[in-house]
Amino acid sequence: MALIELETEGRPLLDGDAADQLARRLRATCVQMAHIGGEGHLSSALSCVDILVALFDGWLRVSPARSNDPARDRFLFSKGHACTAYYALLAAKGFLDPDLLCTYAQRGSPLINHPCRHALPLLDMSSGSLGHGLGMATGMLYVLRLSRADARAAVLMSDGECNEGSVWEAAMFAAANRLDRLVAIVDVNGLQAVGRSDQLMGGTSLAEKFRAFGWASRDVDGHDVTALRATLNAVPFEPEKPSAIIAKTEGGHGVSFMTDQTLWHYRVPSPDEVVDALAELKERPLFEVST
Repeated sequence: MALIELETEGRPLLDGDAADQLARRLRATCVQMAHIGGEGHLSSALSCVDILVALFDGWLRVSPARSNDPARDRFLFSKGHACTAYYALLAAKGFLDPDLLCTYAQRGSPLINHPCRHALPLLDMSSGSLGHGLGMATGMLYVLRLSRADARAAVLMSDGECNEGSVWEAAMFAAANRLDRLVAIVDVNGLQAVGRSDQLMGGTSLAEKFRAFGWASRDVDGHDVTALRATLNAVPFEPEKPSAIIAKTEGGHGVSFMTDQTLWHYRVPSPDEVVDALAELKERPLFEVST
């Protein structure tokens, strides 16, 4: 199966239709991987796909050829439970062999159900337990600044992850040290493992919270790749301040029976549900399924 054509590093080449096609194909891949691996988290994976497309379609200064370049941008996928979306993106962009995706969550596979750098060294962090990505990014950037590198760091977080006190400790450190090459993208799909974010955490504005901690912040439609690109291109939003992008999304976006349903935080799709989801998405996964 031919991959979707990759972009040239540093310059987005996907128009709106191509970006939508890639996003739908990544979602189809997530659904198939969840079924094969017997692991859920589709609500979280499907909600962040468009954010990943925007990040890797020319904004992040990374490529398969420079995955270990010290001057590269750092990307920290902090919401590790949604890793099928990240693995699928890495395969679509040439970092991984697409055929490896069918080994997801299987014994001996480097594609563990929560990403691990020991298994997949091209990752910038291992993630699983939430609340650590922002702190790791601030530490990385602090050291990079001491070495006079101009690398940036982007952290993809979940709204549920913002329950963790470690997030706000890192936010204070980043603001105090004026880390304006840091951007936190919060995937606000409104769902957590056991309920809705507003019910569990009071429904207060994350944009206002980040501003109160000394950051500049903006809200954006997390399923609009054009708007996401424009927002990323405006970073830093204010001089000498880290930037927070509050991306409003839908859990399970793209598949009607998964959309905004807490059930799909853990549920694994049945064979019939895979068929129905792929029919809605009108795309095939990035890998062929053995029969």
